[in-house]
Parts: sequence; structure tokens; C-alpha cells
Amino acid sequence: MSPASTGASTAVDAVATVPSSAASPAEPPAAAADSDSRMAPGGPGYRRMSFALFLAGVATFALLYSTQALLPLISGEFGVAASEASWTVAAATGGLALFVLPMSALSERYGRRAVMTASLVVAVSVGLLVPFAPSLGWLVVLRGVQGAALAGLPASATAYLAEEVRPRALVTAIGLFVAGNSVGGMSGRVITGWVAQEWGWRVAVGAIGVLAVACAVAFRILLPTPKHFTPGSLRPNVLARTVRDHLSNPLLCRLYAIGALFMTVFGGVYTVIGYRLTEAPFSLPQGIVGSIFLVYLVGTVSASTAGRLVGSLGRRGALYLAGGTTATGLLFSLADSLPLVLLGLVLITAGFFAGHAVASSAVSKTATTGRAQASALYQSAYYIGSSVGSTVGAIAFHAGGWAGTVGVGVLAVLGVVTITVFGTRAARRGALVPAA
Repeated sequence: MSPASTGASTAVDAVATVPSSAASPAEPPAAAADSDSRMAPGGPGYRRMSFALFLAGVATFALLYSTQALLPLISGEFGVAASEASWTVAAATGGLALFVLPMSALSERYGRRAVMTASLVVAVSVGLLVPFAPSLGWLVVLRGVQGAALAGLPASATAYLAEEVRPRALVTAIGLFVAGNSVGGMSGRVITGWVAQEWGWRVAVGAIGVLAVACAVAFRILLPTPKHFTPGSLRPNVLARTVRDHLSNPLLCRLYAIGALFMTVFGGVYTVIGYRLTEAPFSLPQGIVGSIFLVYLVGTVSASTAGRLVGSLGRRGALYLAGGTTATGLLFSLADSLPLVLLGLVLITAGFFAGHAVASSAVSKTATTGRAQASALYQSAYYIGSSVGSTVGAIAFHAGGWAGTVGVGVLAVLGVVTITVFGTRAARRGALVPAA
């Protein structure tokens, strides 16, 4: 099957390759591309923009999941079970999911760059308060506020890229932003693991706050001023109409569900894996458990190469491969052999980040208006999946051990495959209608 026949939508791909309207119909393709003032690899500002958003991704995931590798220590200090400690993760991702749509509306009115900057400032400020939480309840509240503040970043970043980067480079640019997410998630967990082993989880969370401050300052200095942003309206009826239009688009709804299901797997696995590795038969120390998250580097690679994967297999082909890779990793992780568990985590991470990069970039291409809201709905579904995965995965672990968590993940992957099969058949039926 050709890449075009397996893509998110042949119509969307066609739109993405149409020359700029500034070019006349008689112009050759090269001249049309030259008339497009948006950024492209090798062009002015592209590297600065890529690095700035990479750092924003690092700060976002480092802050968002700063307590995930520390859950066994938090359970020990407050005397709670894994399902209760997991709320320090679920509150942050849930806060982001709830506020990402309102924050995207603000970015339509006041600009992507301004909203992303404000979000980082608030999030890093709260991050410096988190280590002083006197109880689990206060810790959960602060984490929820931190997640709500971070909501201004994901949707605004993808909307910024969709407006400022040429369509052919969009998947690669978003892949680099997602790669920053993976580096942030990895560095946050590795740093907290080793720091917590020596000085406790509070100092570890504080160290992540300092790292995020550095990333936020560099982001604000490096990110180029947007040139293609047009302010929108903050009127509630306009926002409601835009959201309704996106939710009535079957392709967008499928992409939202795919993002949520992939994140259900990922959230469940990485919330519970610390408990599994600190218990028998592994009984690893906290520093080593934190180092396990170095497998996030695999996600950095798979996300940044998502564009080439789509070019070879098409979007649906890439999603099938990502789902199959994730499911294989889940099955490997059932073994009581540490090398096989690590191999399973590698495959789960590679499949997740590839699937996320493909789905999120497809959302940006599909939405021709209200891109921030389209991205916000994807991010909302994505982080709802994270909250559900972290909570349900912890409950399943408490009830049935690691096999229970894996069972939740396998069901989510089956959901991804089912939705993708349905989308493939819908695309084929749509292709046959004009011929008939």
C-alpha cells in the first residue's frame, strides 16, 4: 500500500503540498516554495526556534512528571499506597487537561509566544514551592496548579509551529518538540532518582525546579518573534463554535482518541514501574530506578524521526507500527528478567513517542482554522489519558501486580489499532465514492 493511501487523509496531504497563494499558477514549484516566508530547515531562525521549543518541551515534561520516579519515597513518607501517591502525577496531568483549551483561547488572542512565556513563569514558580508541601494533600494541590499553568505550552507550541513552519517540515518540527518532552521526562526522572537517594525527594523536586528556570529563561531569549500570527476573538460563542467544528470532524476525533490511548499505556507503565523495580525480585535502589528512565532517549530518536516514518509508511502505517511496538514491549516487560524488562521499556517508549508525534502532527495539518483549539483538544485528551493511565495502572498494580498494569496497557493498544483500522476503512470508502 502506498504512503498516500495510508496517510491521515489524502485531502489533508494535498492541502499541505499546495504552493503558497503568493505564487502565480504558472510559477514552478521551486519559485512557489521560495515565496513562502515561513521557516524551513536550514533557513533563518529555524535552529533557534527548534532549540527554544526543545527547551520548552524539556521544562514541561520535567516539571509535569517530577514526582513520578519518586512515588515509592512519597508513599513511605506519608504512609500511603501507590494508588494514593499516584495522585501527585494525576493532579498535574489532570490540571493540564482541564486548562489547555482555555489557555489555547488566550493564545489565539494574545499570541503563542506570550502565553507560552507566562505559562513557564507560573509553572516554574510553583515548582519551587512544591518541595515545601507539608502534606500529601498540599502536594497534590500544588501539582494541580502546576499542571494548569503548564497548559499554555503544548497547544500553543504546536499552533506556533503550524503557523511559522512550512508544511513539509511540520512533522519534523513537531517531532523535535516531542523529543524535548522525552528529554525532559528522562532528565527529570534520572536527576530526581539520584538526588533523592542522597538527600530525599524534596531536594530532588527542588532540583527539577531550578532546571526548569534555566530552560524557561533560554526559551524566552531564543524563540523568534512570530510573523504569521493573526489575533483571534475571545468571545465564548466563537470558541464554542470552533470547538464544535473540531469535535464534529471524524478524523480529528480519531486522532484525539489515539493520543489518549497511547498516553494511557505510557502513564500507567511509568507510574508503576518504580514500585515494581524496588520490590522483589529486582530490589533496585532509588538511584538505579531513576536511571532506568534513560530509555527516554529512545523516545527522543523515535519522535524526531517520525517524519521519515510517515514518509515511508503513511500515517496509518506508522500508527500500526507504533502500536505493535508498544504491545510487544508490554509483553516483554512481564518477564522476571531485568534485561527483558528493560527491552520492554525501550519498545514501549519508542512506540509511544512515535505514535504521539505522528498523531499530534496530523492534528495540526488537519485543522485549517482554530489550530490552537484543535491542538488543545488533542492535548486535553492526551493528558486525560495520562491521568487515567497513572491512576488505573496503579489500581491494577495493587489488585493484580505488574500483570494487571500490563493488561490495562494491552487493552489501550488494542483500542489504538481498532481506531486506526476503522480510519483506514473509512478512507477507502471515501476514495471509492468519487470514482463511483
